[in-house]
Amino acid sequence: MSNPPSNASGIALAQQTRQRFVAEAQSALVELVALVQERLTALVSEVAASREMQNRRDIWTLYQSHRSAWLEGTLKAWRLALNPPAVVPIKTGSGGFELVGTEVVENKIIASRLALSVMEKVSPEFNDLRVRIKWLEARADLESDDILRPDVLLLTMIQQWTLVGLPRDAWQLVNEVAYKLLTERLKQAYLNANKFLIEHGVMPTIALPGHVKHLAPTPPRVVASGPAAAGQPAGAKNPRAAPVKSDVADADQETRMLTAATPLIRARTQAQNVLGRIKRLLGSAGGVDFEATQHQPPSAALAAAMAVRTITPGPYFENSTVIDEDGPASVARVAVELRRRTTDLKNKATTQNEKATIEIVALMFQAILQEERIPPAIRVWFARLQMPVLREALAEPDFFETFNHPARQLIDRMGSCVLGFDASGISGSALETEIRRVVQVIEQYPETGKRVYQTVYEEFQQFLEQFLSGKTSTQRMVSVAQQIEEKETLTIQYTIEMRNLLKDMPVHNETREFLFKVWAEVLALSAVRKGPQHIETLTLKKAATDLIWSASAKPDRHDRARVIADLPQLLQKLRAGMTLLGLASAVQQAHIKIINDILADAFLSKTQAIAPERIAALAERLAHVEDFVSANGTGDLPLDARNIEAMLGLDAATFEVVADGGSKPTAAMLAWAQELQLGAWFTLDHNAHVDQVQLVWRSRRKQLHLLVASAGRSYLMQTRRLAAYLQAGLLLPQEEEALTVRATRDALVKLEANPERLLR
Repeated sequence: MSNPPSNASGIALAQQTRQRFVAEAQSALVELVALVQERLTALVSEVAASREMQNRRDIWTLYQSHRSAWLEGTLKAWRLALNPPAVVPIKTGSGGFELVGTEVVENKIIASRLALSVMEKVSPEFNDLRVRIKWLEARADLESDDILRPDVLLLTMIQQWTLVGLPRDAWQLVNEVAYKLLTERLKQAYLNANKFLIEHGVMPTIALPGHVKHLAPTPPRVVASGPAAAGQPAGAKNPRAAPVKSDVADADQETRMLTAATPLIRARTQAQNVLGRIKRLLGSAGGVDFEATQHQPPSAALAAAMAVRTITPGPYFENSTVIDEDGPASVARVAVELRRRTTDLKNKATTQNEKATIEIVALMFQAILQEERIPPAIRVWFARLQMPVLREALAEPDFFETFNHPARQLIDRMGSCVLGFDASGISGSALETEIRRVVQVIEQYPETGKRVYQTVYEEFQQFLEQFLSGKTSTQRMVSVAQQIEEKETLTIQYTIEMRNLLKDMPVHNETREFLFKVWAEVLALSAVRKGPQHIETLTLKKAATDLIWSASAKPDRHDRARVIADLPQLLQKLRAGMTLLGLASAVQQAHIKIINDILADAFLSKTQAIAPERIAALAERLAHVEDFVSANGTGDLPLDARNIEAMLGLDAATFEVVADGGSKPTAAMLAWAQELQLGAWFTLDHNAHVDQVQLVWRSRRKQLHLLVASAGRSYLMQTRRLAAYLQAGLLLPQEEEALTVRATRDALVKLEANPERLLR
């Protein structure tokens, strides 16, 4: 089909495509309802903290009574979205702004996170379908509420989840299984929709003529917020307008996102928006539909030119003066070299797309070279990545389609770690050495594509974990904090497991309390310090079963004689355990008195007897209890600044423990706290004292986080307190936008002001 069909037939075919797509989405939802049921049932059966287990049971119960309503409500909403009512503009007295309810915002946050993840997997298929539907309907773009958009489809599903009475926070329990299923099913649905249109002769191959497209005019509108809509073009206001579109719709979108999401979601949405604008600019200036093009390797002449390395860090001479590689003069020299190299490459390029890509990548690295907060020596090393990155951008479509491309992630992580350092602080450091190694490895393997970036990115992440906590004082804090997390986690797990083991045993209540509140912590501390199978830990575990047996009824004379003979040794073990825990003598004595009273009742048969085989089974299970405990559901870990000070042997003035308490953060903020990157810098406002801090360590279970100020002061924070500080604006990222996104935005400004430079 070389020409679009008549308006009526094109719209009818597009609508039939939507109906088929929604039908497949509905089938996927039926699967999802059953899968969510399985996931919640599995969570109920897992061992967790008592409060968490109760919460899971409550959610499971609610889901039984509301899942049908969720399914029916979502199916109905999707069907209605196929024939939306006419939109009547609503005028407000505040220039178009209106208040958005908290529930609406929270729903959008959840849907945006899910849609962004799904979109990364289905974007090629969705973009192909979008091109075909636009062509069929002779429009500039899909409407902001088009059901074909992943964010519209998923937001409707999340809204129905809360409308039927299911807790919004409960979605986090099933988000992962929902993502996996929906990604697979929606990808197939988009593939089938494209196949259906191809069978009807609609653009069998998406390749438009090599001239600038002038699309039919549509009324101006605001682009939908959310990850999937980010970067999509608004309707053209004037069919004679220049091919490079205005930023008005994009600016409106970003403004709404500033008030409708966490900084993490805003950053990702803005990044996707910037990449979308770059793609449109490439398509307009290059004379083709960028999303429809197939990326080809660079031409032979261009590939040969890119293979020549011209930037060589090191001292050099200029007007008989030695110029140090660490100084600003070196950065200026490299900038001139890169611009000269860019011009040479564009002269050797054989296609408009090659020229445009060369210019965009050059402007990105020009922006990075101008980032004065990065030490000059590091900027020079970053500059050497321009040619490898250009090669990747020419060969791989992902580079301009997702901010999660490993080349972008690598530069962003390295950049975030060196922001704020001066030349003297970074020169000769292990961090500079690692960045140099990373660049050299990438240069040595030009033929491996994105694989080399992924490899060195993972290696750099591992390096950071060691480097950031490498100082002696930080190592000591990290060591103690890790022990605290391990001990508190094991304490909770041991308590849960002992409750399960003693659930049906006739054990005195005061014996239970001692085992749960004291002895579980004793076992945990010994396991952390000595190891769970160390002889001392095993001895303490056996003391628990000895106490349970001794406190049961003893009508038999032989058993009473055995208790009397073993009692001094048992009490000695109990005192040793409580001493290990650091309990005061008076507290220990109070516990011993209670235990003696319980044993006296056992002698008088005032307690119930426990069969020897049950004691033996209990002893065996307790000896290997670590094989049965779960690593989940530990909740917040208690922190005590005085205990940490005693363990560290440091002055309390050098560190701050930000323990439990404070406001309750939202689920979105907790998720954000878990995703903060090691090495990132923040402004921390704690007790009216403002510090520039770097996240240098996160515990293995992500319960504790250590931030270190440039002056050396440390802050140990629980996850919930960290999230609460983020929520209150007391912990602010110094860089909300990644380095490569900022550089791309800077390049975009220059190109939109002077688009002709793309092809010169």
